[in-house]
Amino acid sequence: MILGYVLALLAALASGSGSVLESIGVRRAGAYGGRALDLVNLRNQSIYFLGIGVDLVGFACAAAALHRLPLFLVQSVLAFSVGVTAVISAFLGARLAPQGWMALGVGAVGLVLLGLSAQPGPARVLPTQWRWALPAMAIVVFAIAYYVRRHDRPWAAQVLAFATGLGFSVVGVSARTLHVPDAKWLLLVEPSVWAMILNGLGAAVAFAMALQKGGATAANAIMFTTNTALSSLIGLVFLDDRVRDGFASFTVAGLVLAMSGAIATAHYATHAKALVTKA
Repeated sequence: MILGYVLALLAALASGSGSVLESIGVRRAGAYGGRALDLVNLRNQSIYFLGIGVDLVGFACAAAALHRLPLFLVQSVLAFSVGVTAVISAFLGARLAPQGWMALGVGAVGLVLLGLSAQPGPARVLPTQWRWALPAMAIVVFAIAYYVRRHDRPWAAQVLAFATGLGFSVVGVSARTLHVPDAKWLLLVEPSVWAMILNGLGAAVAFAMALQKGGATAANAIMFTTNTALSSLIGLVFLDDRVRDGFASFTVAGLVLAMSGAIATAHYATHAKALVTKA
């Protein structure tokens, strides 16, 4: 149980720091605020791919944590990586308003409440048809990214961040319900594995485009709000994620505080100009 909490915390740290590295890479490539095709310039930005690598480490930690803890807890901890992003950005020279630091404290209290209320255990096994529906969700994520590329709108960054959250919520559900067969080669035909690969790829593309249109902290806030709300609902309703007896109020309060803290932190974080300067 303790290992699950440690893995979730490491995942949040990796995700938050990876987002900052990717944002710096996008800006150094001159792609920030430009066209989607400008993202091709990222091929020369090693710091961007370092961020991707850090994110992959975070994903591995999150997947391992999801085998031990409910979705609503792990995804809420991951959502709080927006605080990690804001703190790192502050060290890079950005100014985080006092209300932002207060929001970080509010979110931390929410995570403590969720940690106390979560009942560790495996997820319910999904029927075969639903397991194959998970990889198909990548079509939706890629379709949103394609639409935004073809039709640039003022709300492009928000929609792309939402698509990222949708993709990563499917990744989380897939990781939570993944069954590892005795014959490891059977993982090649396991729907959950392909769901993680395809939706993870789609979410990464959408997130790169979101960083191009807006700041890392704001993109993280929308992404993790979508991710946490959607995957938590799926986990509690369909996957048999459980709350300790008598701790339902802790779960509700924890979710509200954790998500409110993440959103408020994003609102008060003003780091975009500083990242451009540092880059």
